[in-house]
Amino acid sequence: MNFATLRVHGLIRSMELIEKLQASTVGFLPDHLGIRFVSVTEDSIEAAIDSPGQQLSTLPGIVHGGTIMAFADTLGAYSTIVNLPDGFGTTTIESKTNFLAAANADVALVGKTEALHRGGRTMVWQTRIYSGDRLVAQTTQTQMVLEPRKQSG
Repeated sequence: MNFATLRVHGLIRSMELIEKLQASTVGFLPDHLGIRFVSVTEDSIEAAIDSPGQQLSTLPGIVHGGTIMAFADTLGAYSTIVNLPDGFGTTTIESKTNFLAAANADVALVGKTEALHRGGRTMVWQTRIYSGDRLVAQTTQTQMVLEPRKQSG
């Protein structure tokens, strides 16, 4: 997906980018989790899982920790993607999550990701996950920047 062309003099056309990011999730894990992008800039992403429900829970009423980690990882990866030149990719090389409280499965999860470092080879993101007004987890992750594969021939 060509996200770099959505930049205009360093700024991102936010609504068009949100639509393209959302479309890129269809049929993949972010879609199955119900992740909905709310706002996107080069330095931050905010997204929500509006209704985690029992299908994303570990116990009745409590969101599974893996759901929270997958949500945070997705936001860090997409934050990197919107900063990459055309043809480049990314992969998570390190992720650390601190769980601070249980997340209620009947309350929307909101994730807010901010850049800690945006370099040419790696990017580091901090994501805070909220259940309502309550901070339930904080993740710091490092994304490796992958250069385009060389075409053989």
